[in-house]
Amino acid sequence: MSNTIAFYTLGCKLNFSETSTIGRQMADAGFEKVNFTEGADVYVINTCSVTDHADRKCKKVVKEALKKNEKAFIVIVGCYAQLKPQEISEIPGVDMVLGAAEKFNLPNHLQDLVKREKAIVYNAPIKEVNTFVPGFSMGDRTRMFMKLQDGCDYFCTFCTIPLARGKSRSLTVSETIDKVVKATENGVKEVILTGVNLGDFGVNHGETFYDLIIALEEVEQVERYRISSIEPNLLTDEIISFVAQSSKFVPHFHIPLQSADDELLGKMRRKYQSQLYRERVKRIKALMPNCCIGVDVIVGFPGETNDKFLNTFNFLNELDVSYLHVFPYSERKNTTAVKLSGRVQQNIRKERCNQLISLSEKKKRFFYEQFVGERYLVLFEEENRNGFMYGFTPNYIKVKMEYDPILVDELTEVKLIAIDEEGMMRGMIEEYA
Repeated sequence: MSNTIAFYTLGCKLNFSETSTIGRQMADAGFEKVNFTEGADVYVINTCSVTDHADRKCKKVVKEALKKNEKAFIVIVGCYAQLKPQEISEIPGVDMVLGAAEKFNLPNHLQDLVKREKAIVYNAPIKEVNTFVPGFSMGDRTRMFMKLQDGCDYFCTFCTIPLARGKSRSLTVSETIDKVVKATENGVKEVILTGVNLGDFGVNHGETFYDLIIALEEVEQVERYRISSIEPNLLTDEIISFVAQSSKFVPHFHIPLQSADDELLGKMRRKYQSQLYRERVKRIKALMPNCCIGVDVIVGFPGETNDKFLNTFNFLNELDVSYLHVFPYSERKNTTAVKLSGRVQQNIRKERCNQLISLSEKKKRFFYEQFVGERYLVLFEEENRNGFMYGFTPNYIKVKMEYDPILVDELTEVKLIAIDEEGMMRGMIEEYA
């Protein structure tokens, strides 16, 4: 009888794609994947370390896994494992810690499942991590998250990602296309392109992200591509123009801003100023008026006075964007930002977060309202929640309809009829009305 294995993933979509890749490796090695609650023989926890909250979550997940099976073999991988392996090894119940160089070699490390008093740690220095392992995750056949790039060369002052994932790297365009073709053989309709710094794709091969999207357009079996996140300085006019005329790349961009105060952007060591960001949004909307634009924002960065926060709030209030992802600044060891003066109190960070979250809700509703009465192709997913199914328009409007198994994994023309109390768009298929 095969050993059972369960996974828990913290953090970004990139982590989910990597967990899926490790899961397929373990299945090939003879392990049977089970749900977290089933008391697996092995638990693999893929960690994030963007905030201290993510670190605490890891410890909680370890405790929950041991409640399901007190004899379970616990393996920790991911960014937290690379940054703080010794700290993790001291968490009660943890048996193995694999850094960035070893997380995709898990089958080779599980020769026995003997629990030990002290965890085994495999953690090479991040400068030695220079290989790229592609991956993808897929809950059903509808949407796939495809990892195309890893690492980052930017060293923003608030970020530990270069320390956790190493330098920017990817496969070549040709190799990437081969991976996409193989991963989509089962008929997936939409591929979401993911990476740590996706717009930096190809930097280690003398190629560009623009080269990649031109090639991806020619992959016949994929009907939709969605770009998960791209830095404003890497979102070139030629990329925007290409997406605007593409038959496969959807009108949806997620563009990190972090702050609209130029002095703070300089302290963050970002590679742009607010004017460039404004110009990118203006260019997108000129070519794609229906485009959805999401924004990442950090509040409470050292030196963020009330006036500087208002610079960001007012900038976003006036900008034609669709939603915000808001993060309170979190002090991280081994980053430059922790040495900066002007620490913002936690209660002020929370208050500013709430203000931007409220702004985001207004922006999103305003964006949705513009399309009530319009007809769009919606890609419905398999999940049935209380008799309803959900899917996305090309421009990332989440549509809710009564569940119909015939519509699963189908691009279906839907009339957008109203925004419900949950803030979701209700849809109707007119031929059924």
